[in-house]
Amino acid sequence: MASPLQSLIASGTKVWLDSVDPDLVRLSRERGLTGATSNPIIIADLVKSGRFDGKLETLLAKGSASDDDAAWSFTDRIVRDAQQVFLPVWKTTNGDNGYVSFEIDPLLEDAAVSLPHGERVQRYIELGRHWADGQENRMIKVPATPAGLDSLEELAAAGVTLNVTLIFTMRQYEAARDAIWRGAQRRPSLTNFKSVYSIFISRVDVYTDKHVPSLSRAAQGQVGIVGVKQIWRANQKFWAEHPTPLNQEIIFASTGTKKPDDAPWKYVAALAGSDIQTNPPATNDAVESSGLTFRRTIDEMPPAEVLAEIDAKLNVKHMEDTLMSEGVAKFADPQKALLKLLREKRERLAKT
Repeated sequence: MASPLQSLIASGTKVWLDSVDPDLVRLSRERGLTGATSNPIIIADLVKSGRFDGKLETLLAKGSASDDDAAWSFTDRIVRDAQQVFLPVWKTTNGDNGYVSFEIDPLLEDAAVSLPHGERVQRYIELGRHWADGQENRMIKVPATPAGLDSLEELAAAGVTLNVTLIFTMRQYEAARDAIWRGAQRRPSLTNFKSVYSIFISRVDVYTDKHVPSLSRAAQGQVGIVGVKQIWRANQKFWAEHPTPLNQEIIFASTGTKKPDDAPWKYVAALAGSDIQTNPPATNDAVESSGLTFRRTIDEMPPAEVLAEIDAKLNVKHMEDTLMSEGVAKFADPQKALLKLLREKRERLAKT
């Protein structure tokens, strides 16, 4: 009998790990997961664990490496290790699966950094090309901020495999998709063209709890699911009309539940059957121990009256602005904490 995770995969979902912890990556591959993703929160937590002090001390002992350089060298090594685990999947699927995502410096969007828009765009392009160079199964994560979106066409044209992150709305998705498609068409060939669009889900329901309390019990907690399913449908339609050798997919991200009354597999079960889910380790553990058999549900929508209520009460622009501001801070703050931690480690080394 198939395990719950196996049934989820059998429904048509590619399951990726929302971590690059080496131990969890190996366990996840044994369970049938086929990719992983990283972000500053994940990297900062790995450093805080103390398990990698030896590697970090080697980087810091060189002296010439700044804290920033050491942080990115460490991130690069951890992501490369995860890439090796999933590389056989990438090869078997001819580049359609088996990726590990690497996020570009979130401090580019830090409110304290006063880079002009054009310079910020150029930094995204430079860093994206740098961290993608020579990496077969690495995706470069670029946020759907104004500067991030304006960098996508050039990155896609340069052959970079892209994961556009921090998407909450159809507007962001369409802007990202159209920019990437323009860039892809400038390539000599579409043979290796692959892009994914990470739609954050549970954060939307946290937003509506706070900002749209008038939603009925039937609608509250469904806004994130409805929004991502609408984007998934738009993505299916667009690429059916613009076929490519590889699949251009939605990543169902932020799938860990935030409310204690929700089953930990709420979003996993609601979005089964297509594209990619990047699930936190605890969510995958809960799925695996649930005893459930998952089936395709991605095509199913709430009743028409629930959809109408959401359309009537949700201020999409306010939601996007609020969640983007929070999302940028949630990645910038851990990056600052990581740099602070490395600075403290360097100071301790200097005293020994």
